[in-house]
Amino acid sequence: MNVRTIDHVNLRIPGDGLADARAFYADGLGLDLEGVDRFESGEKPFFDVRLAPEHVIHLWPTEDFEPPEATNYDHVALVVEEDVETVKDRLAAAGIDVETELDSPLGATGEAGAVYVRDPFGYRVELKEPVATE
Repeated sequence: MNVRTIDHVNLRIPGDGLADARAFYADGLGLDLEGVDRFESGEKPFFDVRLAPEHVIHLWPTEDFEPPEATNYDHVALVVEEDVETVKDRLAAAGIDVETELDSPLGATGEAGAVYVRDPFGYRVELKEPVATE
C-alpha cells in the first residue's frame, strides 16, 4: 500500500459545540467551516473544517463527547504559511492563548518553529511554520 496523503481526521465535540467551533476555527484561525447547513438540517452528522483543498477535519457533535486526556489524544499538527511570530500575533488578536512554543519540533515535513493552542473542546493544535529550504 502506498499512501498518497491524509484525507481527514475525525474529532468528536460536544453536541452543542458548533458555535465554539466557529469561534475558534473560523473566527480565530481563519479556516472555513463547510457542510454546516447539511449538519443543521440533519443530512450529515458532522461538519468540516477545511484545512487545504484536499484536507479537512470532521467535527462530529455528540452527546457522548468526552474531553481528550493525555491517555487518548495528544495533538494534530498543521503546517501554516506564516512564520511563528505572525501566527502568535493573529492568535493574540483573536484572544487565543499560546500554550507552548517550540523552536524546532520534528514532523513529517522536517523541523520548524511551532506554537501549540487548545481548541474549545480540549484538543491540542500545533501550528507549525514552513520548514526553511536551503
